[in-house]
Amino acid sequence: MEFALESEAILLKGEPQLPLYVGLFHASYRVESARGEGMVLFGPGAEEGRKTVVTAEDVADLMAATALVPVTAEALRRALVRSVASARYWQEPDGHDVIAGSAPVRAQLVRVANHVAASGHVAGWMSPVDLPRQWRVEWEQNDAPGLWTLSGEPADGVLATWRKAVEVQEARAAVERPADPTAAWGGEWWSMPPARLLHSTGEFEDGSPVGLWCVEDGFGWEKAETRAVAVPGSARIFEVTGASDWAQLCRSYPLEVTAQKRHDWYRTTGRVGRWVMPDFSQMARDHDGVHLSTAAYLSTAGEAIEVDNESASVVAGWNPDESYWFTAEVRLHGDPAAWACTDANSEDAAWSRR
Repeated sequence: MEFALESEAILLKGEPQLPLYVGLFHASYRVESARGEGMVLFGPGAEEGRKTVVTAEDVADLMAATALVPVTAEALRRALVRSVASARYWQEPDGHDVIAGSAPVRAQLVRVANHVAASGHVAGWMSPVDLPRQWRVEWEQNDAPGLWTLSGEPADGVLATWRKAVEVQEARAAVERPADPTAAWGGEWWSMPPARLLHSTGEFEDGSPVGLWCVEDGFGWEKAETRAVAVPGSARIFEVTGASDWAQLCRSYPLEVTAQKRHDWYRTTGRVGRWVMPDFSQMARDHDGVHLSTAAYLSTAGEAIEVDNESASVVAGWNPDESYWFTAEVRLHGDPAAWACTDANSEDAAWSRR
């Protein structure tokens, strides 16, 4: 969807109106207004906007009429960045998500997906971790210092502390929180390893780290430093290439999180039942790291993934092409590189070397 919108913006630059963008806005507004959410329209045209009826079928027709620009690395990155930035796995899908997930619009999205896939620019999205090109991002404007700063202690210690905290939180949530998943409760909705472990991403075609650009639930950082990450070729890496790999992780190293996740994960998936996630402290005994490919991120994030007849899980809080490392043999090396972001809090945020 984001690539279709990007195509329209490029092709109709300077035009007074973008039909797909406007149609999607009105269709999404009606979805969110029906559940008492969404923005409040005011000013000239507000009354007409509130009365405008655009259905998912109308959006599908607008998509069918939208020409697609040739795929470039820059256009594709902008679409990916906007998709990641819009993730919100602690509440209901927004109007755009609902419309994009409707049957008529999904049928039109196949044309866009085929166009993107045929370009060759997304081959790396389905590849294993790119060992020679791994980068760690350190944010200079850090609104959550305890969460994003590397701990300096051995990974097994970080993982043991994390596992204990999850167990304590689960026991407390089982006592303090209602079993009704629709109740107005929330908590830690993510399911990645502890952020204080060394983690890294690969890079885009221009050499800039993916982790600079693609951040779920970011803080609008404007400055960062990156350092290269050295990974030995012998590292045992579990590759998450799709939902089946994530489900396998959850079956092999199950960690019960029903009481603490049920409310957030119900809101984003609509599923009622038992929830688990991988116990990375146990996984670290057999693996040196875990990598979530960009393709796996796009196909799994925010979805209810069936683990067995009783359990499911959600990939949440991860970023595309992200790896977490469980061994001291993976280390930082080289000098840091400084980066700055322009328009950090807009859809046109862009990173460049300082």
